[in-house]
Amino acid sequence: MIELFEYQQLLYATDGFSSTRLIGKGSHGWVYKAILDDNRVVAVKKPLSETHYSKVDNEARVLLSLRPSPLVVNFLGTTLDSPSYKNKLLVMEFMPNGSLRDLLLEPMLAPVPTTSWHKRLHIITQIARAVCFLHQANPIVIHRDIKAENILFDSNWDLKLADFGLAVSTCGGKSSRIISRKPAGTIGYLDPSYTTASKLSTKSDVFSFGVVVLEVISGRKAMDISKSPASIVEWARPLIEQNKFEGIYDERMALPKWAERRLRKVVELAGRCVCAEQGMRPSMGEIVEAMEMEMSACYLCCIQFFQPMKFLRFRRRRRSNFCTNDLFTTRQMINDDDLSKKVNEN
Repeated sequence: MIELFEYQQLLYATDGFSSTRLIGKGSHGWVYKAILDDNRVVAVKKPLSETHYSKVDNEARVLLSLRPSPLVVNFLGTTLDSPSYKNKLLVMEFMPNGSLRDLLLEPMLAPVPTTSWHKRLHIITQIARAVCFLHQANPIVIHRDIKAENILFDSNWDLKLADFGLAVSTCGGKSSRIISRKPAGTIGYLDPSYTTASKLSTKSDVFSFGVVVLEVISGRKAMDISKSPASIVEWARPLIEQNKFEGIYDERMALPKWAERRLRKVVELAGRCVCAEQGMRPSMGEIVEAMEMEMSACYLCCIQFFQPMKFLRFRRRRRSNFCTNDLFTTRQMINDDDLSKKVNEN
């Protein structure tokens, strides 16, 4: 249920929109950390200027059209008594662990470092599910600004999609036309086929998703003017075509030999997503299915690889008179980063 907040209440909760409470900037608004009277911590989005109020309205409308989902940042409420209609505020769920961009730049900030290859695959799968959720909604929602900065982490390090200011939806159901405006998005993530409003489709989000996948796998930014080529797509595409996948992998990513095939499949999938022709790109439903298959395959490979090690650990513990109740299960061993690092060194 959406709450109605008083403007003065949120002004006080953000210390007058103090710069010390500023936690981010979206496509159309500043985002502030706010502490409400009941001690709830929330995020308050304030339009960048009065000219951006329509995007704030659009974000509220799109979020209200979606059913609740753990894949999307929760829209908690808004104000009806702002100094002017153009100063309307949105109150959102507070995401304390920053964005995917932050995590890729500083992977050791997380309690469980994201240098692990299987954790990166998990992140990609979660993103795919989030975008697929939008595309399977009724009406369909096209985000138009999927990027690492708009993928946020909650207190449990589960990710959620945020910033729906540029999002558009179909009019009257899944089979109806898309209400669109002129092309918009972020350079580096923007679908090159999306040159006019009529060219917008769910495949535009697929392209942006593919760029994010390349970022997660390589650790490189979508656009980096210090490198040549600056575009991650233009850099990765020839490497994929020439089967030089090792040139794409982030050097910080501990990748055992037996996992290379699994990661190669994901990079090939990203290559299909960033195909210049929209019709050649997979749907998000296909992508989710492919990623879940890869995650299952990785888990089976882990079981096959770690079972002999589990037996050896059992033998060693028996000889040392350790309690067998302390033995790691296979799943726990898979998630044991210290063990993974030792294995990857071999």
